[in-house]
Formats: sequence, C-alpha cells, structure tokens
Amino acid sequence: MKLPDSITEVMSYLSKLPGVGEKSALRYTLFLTRLENEMIKEFSNSISSLAEIKKCESCGFFCEEYKCSICLDENRGEFKTICVVEGISDLMAIEKSGHYRGRYHVLGGVLNPLLGIGPQELHMEKLFQRISSEKIQDLVLAINPSVEGDATCSYIRDQISPDVKAERIGFGMPMGGSLEYLDSLTISKALENRTSF
Repeated sequence: MKLPDSITEVMSYLSKLPGVGEKSALRYTLFLTRLENEMIKEFSNSISSLAEIKKCESCGFFCEEYKCSICLDENRGEFKTICVVEGISDLMAIEKSGHYRGRYHVLGGVLNPLLGIGPQELHMEKLFQRISSEKIQDLVLAINPSVEGDATCSYIRDQISPDVKAERIGFGMPMGGSLEYLDSLTISKALENRTSF
C-alpha cells in the first residue's frame, strides 16, 4: 500500500522526535489528517515560527530580542552565581524547581571526543568570558552524571580561576539520570547538596 507523499513526509519528520517510532508517527499523522484545514494551517504556522526563535546572547536560553527574561530579571538574588547546564530542557527543569535564583549558561552538550565535540563546539569560551566580565564567584555545574559529564566538569574546573568556587550538583541526582525527567523536589535536593570537586 502506497501512502501519499505528503503523509509519508510528515511521518518521516515526526519519527525523528524523541520517543516517537514509526507506528506513533503514523498514528499522529492520521490524527492530523482529521483536523480542520484551519487548525492544520495554524499548527503548521506555529511549527514554522520555531525557525525564527532567538537565543539569549548571554546564557543561550530562548528569548524574544537579544536577552532572555532570566538575564533581564533584576530581582534574581544570586547575581554572582552561574548554573552551567547541558541544554535548555535542563535549565527549564531547574527553573521549575523554584530553588535557584542565579543566572544560567547553556553549553549545548558535553565534551565527547569520540563524536568530535570539543570545547570549541560548546559555548565554553563564552562561559569563561562571562565568569571574568561578570566577576562570577560561584559556579554550579548542573551537568548530568556520566563519563562525558564528569570530563566536562573537570575541564571547566581546570580552566577557571581558583578564586571561583565550583560546585557539582549533588544528592538526589541518580547516576545516568537526566535533569529534564526529574521532579522539582529531587532537583531542589540536588541543588541543596551540591559538592566541591
């Protein structure tokens, strides 16, 4: 049975989403075909608008202009603290916990020489510039616990001044776990029990 190209193309893109296999992609595509034309157009426009989304020139989070709402928030208490995360979903998970009131820095991944990901592929240089220019005193390394995550944390620690206190996110974070899937209480505990290394 041959499906129209428009259906197979949508299925192909949907199956690239995390956790979506071929059967789920087909089910979602068939659901979309049952929507009214106007709703399909609105959905299509909302997907297209993602191509225009900007990232904060300071931390790397989503923004409307050049800086995100977190970097522009003057009421955040911990101005001299940066929480370093792998990705935007990790930043969002920590924000949702409501426990952290400092700034962030999104690396965009972790060091992985086997995949060709070195410091230059991540936003490391910008992080080191921020630590210097913003006179950062504390660095919270909220990097997922893995071999690559440990290597990334060690690299950052080696590159910064000994005057900057670097702490790794602590208890509550299971080895091999991922921040985006943890509940707020677990994240709060992990932030409370961070450790120096």
